[in-house]
Amino acid sequence: MKESGAIWKLVRHVSWAALLVAIATAGASTARAQDKSMPASKVERLNRAPVSKEILRVQLPRPTVVRLKNGLTLVLLEDHKLPTVSFAMQIRPGQLADPNDLPGLASFTANMLREGTDHRTSAQISEEVDSLGASLAASSNFGAGYTSVNASGLAGNAAQILDLMSDIVLRPAFPAAELAQYKQRASANLEQSLSNPGFLAQQAFRRVLYVEPPLSATSPTKESIEKVTVENLKSFHDQHYRPANTLLGAAGDFKAAEMRAMIEKYFGAWAGAAEPSATLPKMVAQPPAIITLVDRPASVQTYIIGGDRAIRRTDPDYYALTVMNQIVGGGPQSRLFLDLREEHGYTYGSYSRFNADLYPGDWSAIAPVRTPVTDGSMTQFVYEFKRINDQPVPEAELDDARHAIVAGFALSLEKPAEMLGDWLSSEYYGFPADYWDNYPGQIAAVNAAAVQVVAKKYVDLDRMQWVAVGDRKQIEDVLKKYGSVTVVDAEGKPEN
Repeated sequence: MKESGAIWKLVRHVSWAALLVAIATAGASTARAQDKSMPASKVERLNRAPVSKEILRVQLPRPTVVRLKNGLTLVLLEDHKLPTVSFAMQIRPGQLADPNDLPGLASFTANMLREGTDHRTSAQISEEVDSLGASLAASSNFGAGYTSVNASGLAGNAAQILDLMSDIVLRPAFPAAELAQYKQRASANLEQSLSNPGFLAQQAFRRVLYVEPPLSATSPTKESIEKVTVENLKSFHDQHYRPANTLLGAAGDFKAAEMRAMIEKYFGAWAGAAEPSATLPKMVAQPPAIITLVDRPASVQTYIIGGDRAIRRTDPDYYALTVMNQIVGGGPQSRLFLDLREEHGYTYGSYSRFNADLYPGDWSAIAPVRTPVTDGSMTQFVYEFKRINDQPVPEAELDDARHAIVAGFALSLEKPAEMLGDWLSSEYYGFPADYWDNYPGQIAAVNAAAVQVVAKKYVDLDRMQWVAVGDRKQIEDVLKKYGSVTVVDAEGKPEN
């Protein structure tokens, strides 16, 4: 394995594509050196590539971080492999500033940015973006602490892209006619979502976990779509779209000093002092385990979610929870997938996930299953949750999980836009400059005991919040075997 270990040490200097070729070549050289007289029947096939135990060590290229006079923070990452450029803007506080009576206002505002400015119509914006072969998009996701504006294209078109980007961010007009059309599309999208069991499950899950808006909201409501006005959009924009609330990242083929000057040309006159962080409702104590059944008559499946509130992104438990999540439901090699799909055939796939922001996010496991196997699926969920709590993870399985996480991180380093996202996260959460250099080592240091500690905290069956979307007549009695059941309709209203 000396050859394999030497190859891993080259990771700072070669691309992953080249690295894979090098591993293959080393393997071929080793094979040629073996005794060719050995019969094929005697060869032991392990069906796995050799894996080095050496911790991946990287030192990411450092961006240039600059704070302009108006408070706008720039994160500039040079990458000269391709003649392209990517821009990523994060404007706080995003959906966390939605008024309680207008859920979706941050999303409405972001989605309307491209629909016309003081200088361009919606059609003109689209034509210019297309003529440049560029991309330009804005969004404000529910649960996120910022609005995103992203753009990309050829490096030679950077000035034109910034001109468009600054126009929609600084001077949106929110035309009434465009808003009317947008509201029609939003209403249709909501109607479609309300027929989707996965959407209904996530909606109910957030309501159970967070109770109060804005954290409990996962979408606009019919009422908020009908109610929102041009004045609402302008007011939200004027209050929150401020340079001192904003990070603007750029990655690609440019010189940092030249890019700074170009950004200052388009954003330097933007004014507005920073505002305080959004005031969120106090987190209420999580109630004992309960099952919320969302009645979906005649449904042929039950969509199951089990989970609980978890951590902030800066929580020290982040690394252990990342590894624990990978083991339980991080992909097709995980326990839930192998159990519910491969062994029992209950579902096409079962996964777990967690999110972490400035506020405590959630950890959850999901599976859409056939209605007749709801009982068996719940049994296996409970079994896997108890197993991760009660039994130390075998070292081989732990190794596989840690390698998968670190390998995914290493592959992301080949993509400047993803690396820029990492650096924006560093600024957003206030990480130290060497955070990402140390990330692989932190993951590799997670042991079985640490996994068990976070499992007991965040996969706690005594506080587990369950949601099941399905036909009440067929599954209510089944679910009662696993705990107290509360039945609600698609809008979250209690049913008798």
